[in-house]
Amino acid sequence: MCQFKLLGAYCLTEPASGSDASALTTRALQHDGGYVLNGVKQFISGAGDAEVYIVMARTGAPGPKGISAFIVEKETEGLSFGPVEKKMGWNAQATRQVILDDVRIPAENLLGAEGFGFKIAMCALDGGRLNIAACSLGGARSALQKASAYLKEREAFGHPLAEFQALQFRIADMATELEVAQTFLWRAASALDAKEPNATLLCAMAKRFVTDAGFNIANQALQLFGGYGYLTDYGIEKIVRDLRVHQILEGTNEIMRVIVARNLLQPGQ
Repeated sequence: MCQFKLLGAYCLTEPASGSDASALTTRALQHDGGYVLNGVKQFISGAGDAEVYIVMARTGAPGPKGISAFIVEKETEGLSFGPVEKKMGWNAQATRQVILDDVRIPAENLLGAEGFGFKIAMCALDGGRLNIAACSLGGARSALQKASAYLKEREAFGHPLAEFQALQFRIADMATELEVAQTFLWRAASALDAKEPNATLLCAMAKRFVTDAGFNIANQALQLFGGYGYLTDYGIEKIVRDLRVHQILEGTNEIMRVIVARNLLQPGQ
């Protein structure tokens, strides 16, 4: 996997547990020196294409402390996948259910110790949130560049659109918001690398701010194209569709606000 010869997939979300991931119901029971897994995972990116699946399953009592993490390889008997989901955007990668029906794995496929799965999941989410924010940043930058070029080329009332002050101000604000988002993303990434105590707080803040800003910038870019922005030939509508899901992935932006508020309002802060 480190050499990019194999792809992996991360299996946490379930049909009835998205934002409340600790309520997952997929179970892993000890059997014959190993484990038997049963359950369904929902919205799994790369499902069916990935060779290795990190599956969060319940080995203990309800709540986060009863969750463990397991490695399940694609060819394991009992592992199957739902149909490819039809999505608004993000169509470059398949999204499918991961179905576990009496999937038997050896004990060595347990990651860490029993009960450590939710901690592993949460550690992965900090970096994942920064990655999603970076995707939004790249999409927004592309949209801004396309819109800037279009304003120089397109004419109305005998003048290039770039000469209209209202549109100049719109581009100026979009570029400023993009730079602010990038700077804050760097700040959060630096904190995570340095293992700063407030890294989780900053990652949640950055995910919320950058994905909101990225979608807004792309959406404004589409508006600057007018009717042409709604056509697939210009590439803007795809960016808008793809960036919209970033406000949902890796924890919705509403959940990011919950994380930020809890960090700021807990006793002693």
